[in-house]
Amino acid sequence: MVQFKNIFTGNETRDYKRATTSQKSVRAGGKHNDLDSVGYDVRHHTFFEMLGNFSFGDYFKEEAINYAWEVVTKEFDIPKDRLAVTVYHTDEVARNIWRKVSGLPEDRIINIATKDNFWQMGDTGPCGYCSEIFFDHGEQVWGGLPGTPEEDGDRWIEIWNLVFDEFEDLPDGSRIELKQKCIDTGMGLERISAILQGVHSNFETDMFQHLIKAIADIANTDPNGPLQASHNVIADHLRAISFLIADGVLPSNEGRGYVLRRIMRRAMRHAYMLGVKEPMIYKLLPVLQQEMGEAYPELYTRETLIKETIEIEEERFGRTLDKGLHLLDEEIAKLPSGAKLSGETAFRLYDTYGFPLDLTQDALKNKKIEVDVDGFNVCMEKQKAEARKNWAGSGDEGVEKVWYGIKDKCGATEFLGYNTLKADGEIKALVQDGQEVDAVTAGKFELVANQTPFYAERGGQVGDIGTIISKNFKAEVYDTKRKLDTVFVHCCKMIEGEAKVDEFANFEVNKENLQRDDFLSQLYTLDRCPWYTLPV
Repeated sequence: MVQFKNIFTGNETRDYKRATTSQKSVRAGGKHNDLDSVGYDVRHHTFFEMLGNFSFGDYFKEEAINYAWEVVTKEFDIPKDRLAVTVYHTDEVARNIWRKVSGLPEDRIINIATKDNFWQMGDTGPCGYCSEIFFDHGEQVWGGLPGTPEEDGDRWIEIWNLVFDEFEDLPDGSRIELKQKCIDTGMGLERISAILQGVHSNFETDMFQHLIKAIADIANTDPNGPLQASHNVIADHLRAISFLIADGVLPSNEGRGYVLRRIMRRAMRHAYMLGVKEPMIYKLLPVLQQEMGEAYPELYTRETLIKETIEIEEERFGRTLDKGLHLLDEEIAKLPSGAKLSGETAFRLYDTYGFPLDLTQDALKNKKIEVDVDGFNVCMEKQKAEARKNWAGSGDEGVEKVWYGIKDKCGATEFLGYNTLKADGEIKALVQDGQEVDAVTAGKFELVANQTPFYAERGGQVGDIGTIISKNFKAEVYDTKRKLDTVFVHCCKMIEGEAKVDEFANFEVNKENLQRDDFLSQLYTLDRCPWYTLPV
C-alpha cells in the first residue's frame, strides 16, 4: 500500500476512491522480513504476488468483510468449516460484523491482543486494526489456531489480511485519526493457489514444481530428498532475483542492491549444497519465463540484463564461496557444545569472503548453531568508524564531513530513474551552507530523499536537472551529485515556499535536458561499464 500512503493520509487525492491490485512484492529485509523461513516452511517467500483491494474514504469494515467472505466462500468455494478469522481484541465492531456475515462459531472468531492484528506500515504512517482469515490444512498437519501455543505450525495458514486504516503514527510518537477511513487488504497468490490446487505447500503448486524440476535436472538431485529445502530456496530466490534485476536493481553493498546481493548469494550457497560448483542459476531463467513471462513481459525484454547480472555474480562469488565455507567448518569444529559462532568470525566471513550475516546464519541453521549478532555489529561499527577517520584525514574536511552523518542516518538512496523520470519521495535530509538543517526557505541548498528518479553525476555522465514540488514548496534542481558513492544529493535553488525534513514531494527530471546514456545500451555491457562493480 506504500504507493497509496499519501492518499490514506489525505495529502494526495486521485480521481478514484477504490482500487484492486495484483502486485509484485519482495520481502527480504526491514520490518517485514521472512528470509530465514523461506525454503524451510510451506508458505513464506522472498518474492510473491500480492492481491489486494483498497478503499480511500469510501467503504469500510462492513463492506470489506462482506467482500472477503463472498470471494473466499462463494467465488473460491472454500467450505466455511475450514476457515477461522481473527480480530484485534478491542475491535468489537469487526467481531460483530463477522458474527453476522460468516455465521462462524465464537471459537472461530478469535481475539488477538498483539501487534499481529494491529497493522503498521512502519514507525510512522497509516495504521489500524486488522482482521485475518485462516485456512485449515487438516488435522494431519501439526499446528493450532492463532493464539494457541501451536500457532506457528503449518496447519492453520493465514490467507488474507484485511487492514482497517483509521490512524496515523507521527514522528513524535503520537497517534492521530486519519482524515478518512481506508481499507487495505492483502492475499498472497501463492497461498490461495496452493489451497485451490489441493496441496499443502506453496512449493507443491504447478509453477514452483516446474522450476524445482529444472533445478533437479541441472543438479542431478532428488527434489524430494534430504536437500528439498535447497531446491525450494533456489526456486523462490530465482523469482526475486530476476524481478529485482528486471526493475533496475543491481547487486551492490548498499540499499536495495544489497538486498538483491543477499538473496543471490543465499541461492548460490544452496546450489553449492546441491553439488553444483559452476554457475547454474542464470540457466533457469527460460523456465521462469515460460511460467511467468506472459504476465510479466519484462522477463523477456530484460533477458540479457538478468542473465548477465546473475552469471557475473555467480562467477565472482563462486571464487570465494568455497574458501568461506571451509573457514566456517573450521570454526564450527572448534566450538564447544551449545556455543555461538563469534561475531568476529561472522564479520570476517562478511568482510573477506562476502558472506552476508544472514547467509552465515542460514548455513548454521541445520546445525542449530547461533551467531553472536551483537559481536558482529560491534565489528561492523568499528570498521565504519575507521573508515570515517581515514576519510576525515584525507583533506576533505569541513563542509563535506556532514555527509557521513547523513549516510549513517539515511542509508543509500534508491535510484528509480531507469524506469521513470517522475516519482514521489520523502525528504530525509537538508543541507545549507554546509550544515544539516530541518527546513529551508530561500537560497541554494542540498536535498537528500529516500528515493529519486534523478541520476547523480558519475562515470562521465552529468547529473540530472528538474524540479521538486510539494504542497509547501517548489525548488529547481540544477545538478545532482553523489556523495560517499550511494547518497544522491539534489543541488537545489528555492523558488517558493518552505521545504522540511520528513515531507513528501514530487521529483521530476527535466527530460528535455536528459544527458544520461540510454539504459539498455549500458545493461548489455555490464562487465565493461565503469560504474558497474561487484566488490566481494
